[in-house]
Amino acid sequence: MITKGQERCLYVFPMAEFRRIAEQLHETPMTHKAARAYSRVFFASAHDEVPDKQGRVTVPIHLRGYAGLDRELVVIGASSRVEIWDAAAWASYLEDSEDDFADIEEGVLPGGL
Repeated sequence: MITKGQERCLYVFPMAEFRRIAEQLHETPMTHKAARAYSRVFFASAHDEVPDKQGRVTVPIHLRGYAGLDRELVVIGASSRVEIWDAAAWASYLEDSEDDFADIEEGVLPGGL
């Protein structure tokens, strides 16, 4: 499944992971405004893409527009998903975030590595 991700990238999930996330969102109360907003964008943008015989997938035009995908792309592994970035956007994101990388570890990985 391909859908909109944060920071103007695309998320690509295996179906099992997409279903797990869908279940988590389903369990969130409808009264939670942020969950409703996230669910709307996440699901309305989702496309089930099947690779062709050469392993290629088509990225729908509205998702390409959202992520600014034109010619040069970067595909990264991000835990349980793959992210697709415009190459210039990825370079900019790394430049903005790499200096803070060491500081972020403590809050994300309690106890460190």
